[in-house]
Amino acid sequence: MNNTSRMIERISILGTGLIGGSIALAWQEHRPDLTLVGHDRPEVLAAADERGAIDEKAADPVTAVADSDLVVLATPVGTVLRLLDQVADALPDGAIVTDVASVKQPVLDQARDVLPDAVSFLGGHPMTGAESSGIAHADPLLFENALYALSLPEAAGDDALDTTFADFVALIESIGARPLRIDAATHDRLGAVVSHLPQVLATALVTTMAETEDPDDLLFELAAGGFRDMTRIASSPFDMWRDIFVGNEGPLLDAISHFTRSLQKFRNRMLAEDFEGMEDMFETAQSTRSNIPRNQKGFLQPLADIYVRVADEPGILHTLTGHLVDADLNIKDVELQRYREGTGGTFRLSFDSDEDAEAAAAVLSDAGYTARRPD
Repeated sequence: MNNTSRMIERISILGTGLIGGSIALAWQEHRPDLTLVGHDRPEVLAAADERGAIDEKAADPVTAVADSDLVVLATPVGTVLRLLDQVADALPDGAIVTDVASVKQPVLDQARDVLPDAVSFLGGHPMTGAESSGIAHADPLLFENALYALSLPEAAGDDALDTTFADFVALIESIGARPLRIDAATHDRLGAVVSHLPQVLATALVTTMAETEDPDDLLFELAAGGFRDMTRIASSPFDMWRDIFVGNEGPLLDAISHFTRSLQKFRNRMLAEDFEGMEDMFETAQSTRSNIPRNQKGFLQPLADIYVRVADEPGILHTLTGHLVDADLNIKDVELQRYREGTGGTFRLSFDSDEDAEAAAAVLSDAGYTARRPD
């Protein structure tokens, strides 16, 4: 591993979809002095170029990394592993290579095995995302207030983030992200609990719903509230998760086993009518959840909600959303939660951030609606 700092001026981004495209757009906005080179499938690369995310296009990864000071592998973990092997011999001496994959240990192991000593590798994982993938949904604000996990290789010194990787850390901070040093094993173990296990549970919950006998076709109507919110990530495509399940198999199996024991414990207490024990589990859950920060992004990107009561009037939703459009507030999701003909109902409106939700509630309150944030 190279231990000298290199000034970053030319950056290659291999993978210009949601994360790669967003980070490129953010650097274009905050660091216009940089030269950004992109590589992806031709149609994706053309879209990234059209959006102004990149300055140059490269037809293949080897050409893309030539003369680069920093190489960002913004692809799923399986592709990251292949790209490391592909570009290893083409990397300039002194270059820094990093990734954005949500599993770290396999990536650091591969980088150690294939990269030359004159190249420095730093594992990275920006803990942010969106419900939709692809360059069309790339957003330069995606990293604002997001934790950005950084995992040093074993050969790196304790001061590597302040020396070898100082320029890269500054680039992360320039787009609003907050660097977090964390070793790869800890990252993968905790990620299994708070990111990968929830995906498994959401999929299992919806599968249970799909397998439930429902002769009157009422199940979907009943699931339209909290169940729908709990299982939003069940819409994620399997292709995105296949590599994660392989790369983080051990920690995820441990997390599933732990959850299974917790579920069995709850079941046993129900069978024994041990309401005191069940209450203890509820209180532990409530206390633990209250410690989760509300003002920062994590492994899963939540939406911020408001609830709005409306009258039963023609075109009420159009009128409601018109106030928000005029205020330049972008609604990410809408759900009619309760409705009574002749009286009205309650809409749940979702936004990207707490700030947008607060602003929306204020705009609609000023317009005469009853709008509130959830407790």
